[in-house]
This record gives sequence, structure tokens and C-alpha cells, in this order.
Amino acid sequence: MTSREKAMAIFNHKSDGQGVMWTGHPNDKFVPIFAQEFGIPAEREAIFQYLDDDCRWINADSGYHHPEGRPIFDTAWNTHRDTLSAGGCFANAEKVSDLDDYPWPDPKYLDFTNVYKEIDKFQDKMVFTGLWSCFFHNVCDFFGMENYFMKMYDCPEVVEALTERITDFYVAGNEKFFSGLGDRADVMFFGNDFGTQLDLFISPEQFRRFILPSFKRLIAVGKKYNKKIMLHSCGSIYRIIPDLIDAGVDILHPIQAQAAGMSADDLKQYKNDMAFVGGIDAQSFFVNATPEEMKEEVRRVRKILGPSIVISPSHEEVLPNIPPANLVAMAQAAKE
Repeated sequence: MTSREKAMAIFNHKSDGQGVMWTGHPNDKFVPIFAQEFGIPAEREAIFQYLDDDCRWINADSGYHHPEGRPIFDTAWNTHRDTLSAGGCFANAEKVSDLDDYPWPDPKYLDFTNVYKEIDKFQDKMVFTGLWSCFFHNVCDFFGMENYFMKMYDCPEVVEALTERITDFYVAGNEKFFSGLGDRADVMFFGNDFGTQLDLFISPEQFRRFILPSFKRLIAVGKKYNKKIMLHSCGSIYRIIPDLIDAGVDILHPIQAQAAGMSADDLKQYKNDMAFVGGIDAQSFFVNATPEEMKEEVRRVRKILGPSIVISPSHEEVLPNIPPANLVAMAQAAKE
């Protein structure tokens, strides 16, 4: 079986136990450290090949080409932001019409030719793809994080309108992308970090009112094209996992092991309802363990969540404080 077939069996809950592994996204500073350790070119793809990685993440956002070089969303438009709390360009918006003058992105500037070419290189791998569609973070940045959460109470109609306009672009963009993708890839992957280390940023009730409707609109695009839906969310999100399952999420990433309610033992109740990618703690265990301890941890997590898991770090960004030998140990144990 190819890596793609083995991973798809996991996502369809039909795996015979063959191990599948995803490295994640090695940080720019980690790449040369790993390369020097194992005598390979200082390139991410060289690391993936060395580890026999089963998956590739190919983000479709690079397909946006505005003629003036604008990003998809310039949340600091005509303002200055240097922290998550700093107000963005809609910090003072109190009515829906205050959103009208912003230069909203246009899907006509999306050209996925090069994205498709990159995906075509990895037809034997499990490719995670689609626009990143981080509408929750976009709204945070447009308002300023704390301001956003207060506006849910003070100006709910403005929050709903802004979220809808952002989601309109991501829905149209993903529709354009997946309509041209065909069967080149099997998984729609997008991300919004809904959790802190201890709990959700907002209450489950506010999540269901302000987030879930847009979330369902995005999922509907992936389902239309028969794709598995993989959600990235760091942090403690256990209180809304049933909502995610009901909305159509098939795969949860990265299951941040040290966050409240997100351990393998906590999540095993859901392993017949969704699959998992991640679960090997990258906050401290990955940093401090020996290679043999890493292997034992992989075996432990697989025993609890298997066969519904693709082994991966509990955050996709592999930082330079992680010993390269531990990443190798994870990969080896994942394939056992």
C-alpha cells in the first residue's frame, strides 16, 4: 500500500494497524540542525524523505496573486499593530456599514496552477491542502483579540457581518480550488486555534453562535468534493469536540497533549467518530525525552488511539529545541 492508501484507511476507520507518520512543518532554524546531524541537504523535503514521511502539507494560499501585491487580508489596513491585542482596522467599528470601505479580496486573483503542480509531485502521499481559511484569527486581528470578544456582546451584528464577509472569500476560494483539484488529494485542511492551554477562548455558546455557522459553510465545500475534513486547532477544545463531529470534521490536528482535556486518554472516547493527527507532546516531552522514551510514548499513544491516528508532533511547527534524534525515533516507532 502507498502512504496515501494507508492514511486513507485510517481516516476511513478501516486500517489494519499499519503505522503512518507526519513530520509536520520543520521550522526554518530546525532544518539546518537536522541536516547537519544526518548529513542531508538543508531542505524540508530532504528531511521528509529521510524520515519516510507519509504526508505532505501543501497550502493553497500561495495561489492568491493581487496585482498590487496585497495579501489576502491586510488586517492592519491603515493602522499599526504589533501585538494580538492591538486593535486592527475595524477596532472602532460599531455598525455594519463601517466595513464597506475595506479593500476586500477578490477570488478572481486566485490561480492555483502552481499549487496543483506541487500536489502532483506527491500522488503516493497523503496530501493535506486547501486555503488555510483562518477566519477566526482574521476577525481577531481586524478587531484586536480582547476587543473582538467584547464586541460579541456589544456589537454582535458587526461581528457576524465581518465573519461572514471573510468567510465569503474562503468559501469562494475553496470552491474554486477544489473544483479544479479533482482527485489529486483527499483531505481539506484548514486551521483556527480555538483553545488556550486551559480552555476555549470563548464559551461554547459563543462558539456556536459566531464561529460554527462559518465553519459549517467551509466544511460543506470540502464535502461537496468528497474530501475528508481535517481541522487544525491548538489548545484545549474538548468542550466543542462533539460540535465539531456533528459539523462534519473527520480528522482533528494536532491534539495538543498537555492542554486540558486533550490527552490520548481523554480523546479515546471519540476515536470511532473521528481520526487524529498528532498527539506526541512537543511542548516538553519531545524536547527532553531520550530516543527510546520517544519510541515508548509513540507506542503508548498508538495503543490508546490506534488505529485511528497518524503519529505526529502535537504542533505542526517543529522547533529548533527538539533533538533531531527524537524526530527520527518518532518516525521509526510510528512505522512499527
